[in-house]
Amino acid sequence: MASIPGKPEAGDHTVTKAELIEEVIRITELPRKESETVVETVFESIIEALQKNDKIEIRGFGSFRTRQRRGRIGRNPKTGAKVEVPPKRIPFFKPSKELKDFVNTHGSSASSNHPPQG
Repeated sequence: MASIPGKPEAGDHTVTKAELIEEVIRITELPRKESETVVETVFESIIEALQKNDKIEIRGFGSFRTRQRRGRIGRNPKTGAKVEVPPKRIPFFKPSKELKDFVNTHGSSASSNHPPQG
């Protein structure tokens, strides 16, 4: 498929927080300030739950949780010296079966098709 000048190829675009806010404005017709609050609240709620080691499950989308990463011996890339890397928790996202199926549906337009609600 030939590319259209000025239009990114599929997979070349990164959706930003600002674009998510614009989508909330477009769909809900809420004022910008309220739309920003909606998006920020969702992100802050996920972060707070992960900080408390809670799991977040959004049916039809996926789940967020933390995983414990073991401590290990690493290397400083500049000096090559051995460095002890302490254990830490990392955020982990597991997509739902519905989301995986939706992403792999061929011929669908992201702007007109939305994942199932529920």
